[in-house]
Amino acid sequence: MIIDGKDMIGGRLATKVAKMALRGEEVKIVNAELVAISGPKECVMKRFLQSRKRGDPHHGPYFSRIAKAILKRMIRGMLPYKQAKGREALKRVMCYHGVPEAFQGQELVTFKDIHVKKLPIGKYLTLKQISEELGVKR
Repeated sequence: MIIDGKDMIGGRLATKVAKMALRGEEVKIVNAELVAISGPKECVMKRFLQSRKRGDPHHGPYFSRIAKAILKRMIRGMLPYKQAKGREALKRVMCYHGVPEAFQGQELVTFKDIHVKKLPIGKYLTLKQISEELGVKR
């Protein structure tokens, strides 16, 4: 299944994808940089900066600045990744920046129930904005 992540709420998307992966489905998410994280900018950035600066560069924990890696880690958090079934499920999930050429002509699935328009308040950031604030190097 190929899912378009544009304007999808990050946590809800991660939950759906984790359930699909545990059932044995191959899931590919395109436009991972356009997934939204809800909340005011100051609160969201404070939470991401705290997690990024936590730990030690030699011993971890390691948090990526890249948008697709942030989304994959969110999905990992919804899986029992320390067990074999969780590790296998995580291998079935792929996140992509933009839409790769291999998926150009294929149908992309979107979920209406996890769209940004369903948020009670319109405050959100995309993973692209978050990764730029974290200092992603391209």
